[in-house]
Amino acid sequence: MTPISSSSLPRRKRATMQNVADLAGVGKKTVSRVINGEPNVTPEMIERVRAAAAQLQYQPDMHARSLRVSDRRTQTLGLLVGSVANPFSAAIHRAVEDAALARGVAVFASSLDDDPARERGSVEAFLRRRVDGLILTTIASSQAYLGAEIDHGTPVVFVDREATGVQSDTVLADNYEASRRGVAHLVEYGHRRIAYLGDKPALFTARERFRGFRDELQANDIAVDESLVVHGLTDEAQATRAADALLASEQPPTAIFSAQNLITIGSITALRAAQQQHRVALISFDDIPMAELLEPAITVVQQDPTRIGRLAAERIFARLDGDESPPERLVVPAVLVPRGSGEIPAS
Repeated sequence: MTPISSSSLPRRKRATMQNVADLAGVGKKTVSRVINGEPNVTPEMIERVRAAAAQLQYQPDMHARSLRVSDRRTQTLGLLVGSVANPFSAAIHRAVEDAALARGVAVFASSLDDDPARERGSVEAFLRRRVDGLILTTIASSQAYLGAEIDHGTPVVFVDREATGVQSDTVLADNYEASRRGVAHLVEYGHRRIAYLGDKPALFTARERFRGFRDELQANDIAVDESLVVHGLTDEAQATRAADALLASEQPPTAIFSAQNLITIGSITALRAAQQQHRVALISFDDIPMAELLEPAITVVQQDPTRIGRLAAERIFARLDGDESPPERLVVPAVLVPRGSGEIPAS
């Protein structure tokens, strides 16, 4: 075997496992598996790792190995979701918990509440408890602070929102295409004055849903009327006030596209207070409890948070079982569920 040059490695008094990995051109997990005699490593890979270890005179640190084994036996995961009070987040939580329970793993869960400081604090709290892996919804502008932890081997799966600054497995809904389908449905019923009520534009999901709303209008030669667009709605009360104002305006919308389930509840409140629920169409991105029991029942673009949570758990456990394949981006389709409110024709 041709010796691998180590001239590019920094000079160290004692070689590390990462040095061996760099020299052999493999992942750190592969080095660990070779050193610990684990199965499913090819003879060629074993030879490369052993040659690099010999060239660097690498000696395994048995104390560090003991700590790593202990870490892997905590049998815990950290789960950060938008809010455990939100049905969407609760469904993800339950799916992850069900998958973890089947493997004897406990789940520590925390709510993000769209607070960047809370994201970092929750992640650090999970890591202090030496969780085996992280499943995270994000709000901070960058997740680069997780780079060292990911490099160290801690598996991280992002759910619902894309991460920035790091590459890792991601599971999310098709926010853009699903929004386009919802808007196209309203256009089919003759609507051209369609209001958009959305969350904070800093959120990945909010940006993608508004992009889908805008692009579908433009594809149908309908100009986006900025007077009908409201961003930054974070709770039911704000959504109610925004919808109230639109319905009371001189040129009210004939339809509302609500880009988040809590915003939908506020929109329903405003429509009923103005007695417009049978005249103004409404489509909600994401479902709400008892939506089909209202009159009219609420047409929704329905996500599948249970599948999102299940896929996130599968990716975490695959990584913990030794999967070193490149990061995956899994997109779970949302479906349009007509129930009545989205089928009210433009008047």
